[in-house]
Amino acid sequence: MFHMGWFLGTGFGVYQWNGLWSGNATQDVGRPGLFVDMAVSLERAGFDYMMMEDSSVLPNIYKGTFESSVYNGGTIRFDPVPLVPLLAAATKHIGIVATVATTFYPPFLAARLFSTLDNVTEGRVGLNLVTASPHQAAQNYGLTAHVEHDERYVMADEWVQVVTALWDSWEPDAVRMDEEKGLFADHTKIHTVDFEGKYFRSRGPLNTIPGPQRHPVICQAGGSPAGRDFGAKNADTIIAAVRGVEEMKAYRDDISARMERFGRNPSDAKVLFLIAPVLGETREEAEARQERQRQAKADNIEAILAGMSYFTSTDYSKFDLDEPFPDLSGNNGHQSTMNDYRRSGTTLRESILNHTVQESIELVGTPDDVAAQMGEAMVEAGGDGFLVAMPVTRRNITEIADGLAPALRKRGLIRSSYEHPTFRQNLLAF
Repeated sequence: MFHMGWFLGTGFGVYQWNGLWSGNATQDVGRPGLFVDMAVSLERAGFDYMMMEDSSVLPNIYKGTFESSVYNGGTIRFDPVPLVPLLAAATKHIGIVATVATTFYPPFLAARLFSTLDNVTEGRVGLNLVTASPHQAAQNYGLTAHVEHDERYVMADEWVQVVTALWDSWEPDAVRMDEEKGLFADHTKIHTVDFEGKYFRSRGPLNTIPGPQRHPVICQAGGSPAGRDFGAKNADTIIAAVRGVEEMKAYRDDISARMERFGRNPSDAKVLFLIAPVLGETREEAEARQERQRQAKADNIEAILAGMSYFTSTDYSKFDLDEPFPDLSGNNGHQSTMNDYRRSGTTLRESILNHTVQESIELVGTPDDVAAQMGEAMVEAGGDGFLVAMPVTRRNITEIADGLAPALRKRGLIRSSYEHPTFRQNLLAF
């Protein structure tokens, strides 16, 4: 049996605006309804969590304008954190993960905010920790340029230390709520943290009480050596963007070895691999749909170039599509993402057309076909589950929650019910 999640690629944002199957395009933007529907559906399907990506920059790197960022709404992001309690109110079990940039969020603010959310959601909140990459994002927070790639992870590691210390500033039995004595909490079991590191300082303690999880679930998706070390040391669930069963197994083995070096049990962090299933009522129908998706990518190269510009803070419009992939080895952005593009083809055009960032394995066919493929891949890879990475449309949600999930459940591959009250407990249940 394995775990399932959904990676919301543009977070609380805009998905396929004004496109086929995009739903009520005008009324859904910036409103919770679509995402509430999603949370309810994924809980019905037995998913562990939904993870909302985030970004705090409107890029104008590509061609030096905002056109590519706003034409189809693809880089519009609303802050996902206010959405968390709304999703929790509509559900009872599913975990809800919001993205936090460790470089920009002060540790006390994050610790207090997510301690509050842990209480509000009754133990179902998580943080997806990113270091962010664009220089323009750093400039929104007062920096001239972003911190160097590997140093960002050193900072993030210290950030986790501060936040964890703040979560632990109340001992487990500090809250008494003794109505007979009129005693709310034992002051002798609440402590300052007095943290002084290279990057952060915090006095503490928190002025919130611990939530049901005490430590909200930490999610992470770094693919570089520094990112893998950070995840192995700190994460409870890790998002893996690799290709093929062999790479899936190598990634899980690598994370396990790194966790052991940090004194952790490898089973304490669940590695989920990205997938984007193409479903149909017959295999032929699914294959035809996959071909349409490939053609759409070929027709949409400019939008992909704009995305690559965002990831690297480099204007890709200046490169010839049919020349060799440009050397950006010294780039300070998403290193593992760009390395994956580079190995997908000789030229820039080939790299774009061949790249499948959201598919660890190709999954095409009927729900039963795909369920069988997923089961076989997980046995070979030795991972912990899959993370669906498809646009958030009601059609996609329905096909996964009411088509693929039942096929997986029939094979005994995913849970039929939730055994525990908190996100962390359900994540660690198997």
